[in-house]
Amino acid sequence: MAEEKKDQKSAAESRKAPAKKAAARKPAAKKPAAKKPAAKPKAETAAASKAPAKKPAAKKPAAKPKAETKAAAKPKAESKPKAEAKPKAKPKPTEPIERPVVNASARYVRVAPRKARLVADQVRGMPLEDARALLRFSTRGAAQDIRKLIESAAANAEANHDLVADDLFIKDIHVDEGPTLRRYRPRALGRATRINKRTSHIAVALTPED
Repeated sequence: MAEEKKDQKSAAESRKAPAKKAAARKPAAKKPAAKKPAAKPKAETAAASKAPAKKPAAKKPAAKPKAETKAAAKPKAESKPKAEAKPKAKPKPTEPIERPVVNASARYVRVAPRKARLVADQVRGMPLEDARALLRFSTRGAAQDIRKLIESAAANAEANHDLVADDLFIKDIHVDEGPTLRRYRPRALGRATRINKRTSHIAVALTPED
């Protein structure tokens, strides 16, 4: 009998044990329900965080006054043409002063154009005094003819244009070919060879320096 009672007690305890375990588990299932209220503040904080995001929308009306100020500034820009009308009163630019040019030429100079151009290229663009010194001591035959021509042009400048010879420079000088004189020289066996005596036309232009 005692053993049967023990078996009954153990069976009853075994039955109560699952019931207790179920009872113990039920409160554990209720605990997640207690966490839900904790989640609600997060939603509220999210809602609260969303509320400041709406504030930039309130700043949009503040941008409108800027556009209005720009629109108000536009009439000022339109008033600028009044200031642009002032340049009309500016004086006209003065025309550059034309410097006188004195010309002189020598025609039928008995020198080949090729030889005369070598000397003319040396003195082109030089001041008158420097050109005189160079031609005076040059060993080329055409230098003396060109020097005489330059001195003639300087005399024309002083007599006709009231200019000072020391202030002049050679603006341009060029040599053109003139007519060729044909001569013949007797050679062996009764033959004759032609000799060409070339001539040149030289022109020079003088003008005052700046």
